[in-house]
Amino acid sequence: MKNHGPKNHNSNGKIEILVGDITKQNVDAIVNAANTTLLGGGGVDGAIHTAAGPELLKECEKLGGCSTGKAKITKGFNLPAKWVIHTVGPVWSGGQYNEKFVLTSCYQNCLKLAEEYQIKTLAFPSISTGAYRFPITEASEIALREIKKHLDQKSSQIEKVLIVCFDEKTYLHYLAQLGHV
Repeated sequence: MKNHGPKNHNSNGKIEILVGDITKQNVDAIVNAANTTLLGGGGVDGAIHTAAGPELLKECEKLGGCSTGKAKITKGFNLPAKWVIHTVGPVWSGGQYNEKFVLTSCYQNCLKLAEEYQIKTLAFPSISTGAYRFPITEASEIALREIKKHLDQKSSQIEKVLIVCFDEKTYLHYLAQLGHV
């Protein structure tokens, strides 16, 4: 996987987009694109559970799952990040079931939890664009719009948000959208 240098073209340099491994990011918190059980799965979710170690699963078992569009927080355990914010993105069903609204809620709820826990640096994956098939153009626009809107609030304590893309195709979509928000 090619590792592009961070690109920060927006929100006073507070948003960076890169290709990389979210489990290796040196930030206060990473966001997990989880399923409703919070008990691990494929993709980013599986990678985070593997890297964090078995303690993450034990803590997630105590949370009783998470509804789609909501977010919950756990410790990061063996990750460089102190915290993991788990959110459940929508499965794309053609846009007929408020998927855009639900994805917007994912980002808003993650950012709200980050503020509550005084998290200064945060890394997001591209929520719902893998197995959940959310169209990348719409997903990247929602992500960047919500992150930028939050960072532009005077009350925000968040200093930097990374968007860690799994591959170059995703990275290029986010980079293209960055100029439009």
